[in-house]
Amino acid sequence: MSATSATNGTHYEQLHQGRTKMYKSKVDVVLGAQWGDEGKGKVVDMLASDVDIVCRCQGGNNAGHTVVANGTEFDFHLLPSGVVNEKCVSVIGNGVVIHLPSLFDEVLKNEAKGLQHLENRLIISDRAHLVFDFHQHVDGMQEAEKGGKSLGTTKKGIGPAYSSKATRNGIRVGELLGDFNLFSDKFKSIVATHVRLFPSINVDVEAELARYKDYADKVRPYVKDTICFLHTALRNGKTILVEGANAAMLDIDFGTYPYVTSSNCSIGGVLTGLGLPPQTIGEVIGVVKAYTTRVGDGPFPAEQLNEIGDLLQTRGFEVGVTTKRKRRCGWLDIPLLKYTSLVNGYTCICLTKLDILDTLPEIKVAVAYKKPNGEKLDHFPGTIAELGGIEVEYAVLPGWQTSTEHIRNFKELPENAQSYVRFLESELSVPVRWVGVGKGRESIINVH
Repeated sequence: MSATSATNGTHYEQLHQGRTKMYKSKVDVVLGAQWGDEGKGKVVDMLASDVDIVCRCQGGNNAGHTVVANGTEFDFHLLPSGVVNEKCVSVIGNGVVIHLPSLFDEVLKNEAKGLQHLENRLIISDRAHLVFDFHQHVDGMQEAEKGGKSLGTTKKGIGPAYSSKATRNGIRVGELLGDFNLFSDKFKSIVATHVRLFPSINVDVEAELARYKDYADKVRPYVKDTICFLHTALRNGKTILVEGANAAMLDIDFGTYPYVTSSNCSIGGVLTGLGLPPQTIGEVIGVVKAYTTRVGDGPFPAEQLNEIGDLLQTRGFEVGVTTKRKRRCGWLDIPLLKYTSLVNGYTCICLTKLDILDTLPEIKVAVAYKKPNGEKLDHFPGTIAELGGIEVEYAVLPGWQTSTEHIRNFKELPENAQSYVRFLESELSVPVRWVGVGKGRESIINVH
């Protein structure tokens, strides 16, 4: 090795050491590995008992997470699921879009169920964008215009709010708390733009401004520069957990576009939605339901439009937390999971709702996609036309036909249930660290 190379090598090592020593702790991330509704909230609730800070990084109140704690069922839409742990701080990051009326309604409902002292442990980014009522009206109108080709959005105004953000006429939380005259001018401008594009919407501007003057006072105690807050926490060795909303197959870049949400709900959205650099990321936990579901329209290769799909839907209580729509159900899909694992880099898996498969004599798992000519695909289709035209090859595994709901030790699971878990682990080359067999946090089995 030349002297120059040796010197460069030393510099590189010094640079690498400097980067890793900058922070005393890492950020662990929980991400949905399918089309959402995998049980991320329960996983976050389980892990949040040991962390200092839990963050939301993207999406809005289109997300819905159910957490059962001490027999009480909490439904979260904007609040991070970790808010159940009164010892940790919950952060709503800059990448989230916030409908303030819904946020405060959610706070009141959960306080009525027993959550306390939220004012001391909820922090909202001053850079997060606001969702207004007219965004929600526009969302509904755009869906109605599509008729039979609707995208199946939640009509919560998420897409239109992100559109405002991208066209640079959106309004941030920090602007609501600044000079109210400037906020008023921006609000009138954004309303005028939307009325010009959608003449049938009716916005009482003065009434809305009066309403948001009140919201400015209500939200002010919660608002901080969350970027500075999180980096200070990392330097001080605080443990941080990020709760992804939606899921990889709903990511606006990597999902089944256009049947997706309007944000990046893969690992990249964690960095941009919280202002974190890549080297701060520790564990990336992919949450996988033991079968596959999706809400709304779009291609779904492993869907079962038969008694199997009905059984999964009924036994799994597969109804959207936000939409109340029945979820479409199908078998576990390995090609889909391999694809989202490529994008997200899962370091481990939490497999949920294994108990829903308890009654089946045999269980199918999608193991390959094939073109109509029989040729196997070596990639995940990038268009819905291609995905809609593929054929699915299944492996057939034996069921266990006995209840797993009360089992708390992996080795006590039926042999065929263990084999099902190991099959997934082998196919993905990612360890399954936890298996869920029920609703509450106590029903999650530690595999290792």
